[in-house]
Amino acid sequence: MKFGQVEHPEEIDFTLPPTPAETLDLLKSNKEKAELEVYVGCAKWNKADLKGFYPRGTKDELSYYAQQFNAIELNATFYNSPSKEQVATWRDKTAKGFKFFPKIPQSISHYGRLLHTDEKVKAFVDATVNFEDRLGMAFLQMHDNYKPKDFERLKGFLENFPKGYPLALEVRNTSWFTEKNVFDDLVTLLEKTDTTNVIVDTAGRRDLLHMRLTTSDAFVRYVGANHPTDYDRLTDWVKRIKEWKKAGLRRLFFFVHQNVEVASPLLAAHFITELNKAIGTNLTIPNKDGGQSQGKLF
Repeated sequence: MKFGQVEHPEEIDFTLPPTPAETLDLLKSNKEKAELEVYVGCAKWNKADLKGFYPRGTKDELSYYAQQFNAIELNATFYNSPSKEQVATWRDKTAKGFKFFPKIPQSISHYGRLLHTDEKVKAFVDATVNFEDRLGMAFLQMHDNYKPKDFERLKGFLENFPKGYPLALEVRNTSWFTEKNVFDDLVTLLEKTDTTNVIVDTAGRRDLLHMRLTTSDAFVRYVGANHPTDYDRLTDWVKRIKEWKKAGLRRLFFFVHQNVEVASPLLAAHFITELNKAIGTNLTIPNKDGGQSQGKLF
């Protein structure tokens, strides 16, 4: 993942911004009071991308991946909307408790730009509901050149998206965040449509690190820099999650990327280890018993 990559990460201020009062108020209004559900994963399970992650002789990469992590940010669906049969195949290779987070196809977001996409949305939803209890949440990632001038188009899309199907949104154009009235309108729309606001933590785009939740779920896409600062950044995230848990966070979806993806499982293992210690989760530490002897964080 190259989005937000910089040549000198040591020059970036990686301090997490404070949690807005509106986020804490929203979390405190969560009446469920259930135990926090935590899902952590990478973006891919391909052996070519995660070289060294799989023990020699691994025949089915997804099945092995799903034994190590409890979630996957499913970028494959961005390039091609899957068939019902493909979804069922993926589902059946995982055990109960595993979650898929499929990305809305680019034919809807990037090429269609949310126009005349009803049939494509229906096809995507009809296929991915076959994940059944393995469906986590789909996410719509808009191109960097999708700007607030098309707010009404986004509004119509979210209001007409199939009800009951969990959805998150990631916008990237900086004007969504730097213009207060625009961001306020966006947040209001997401709250009204029960759409989760994706938070992106990447070195070159600190404006995406807004910390404004719109549901009692947190969907975080963390991009390391293949640099020693990655450790401290994740330690800060563990502290923030502990704060949000206390406030009433219902579910955490945390996906670890690296500019050099081979290091993603290693960084994710570090994050899971620290999170288990801090908030009492009992997530599997990836490749705890071997198979990850290769690869370096940086």
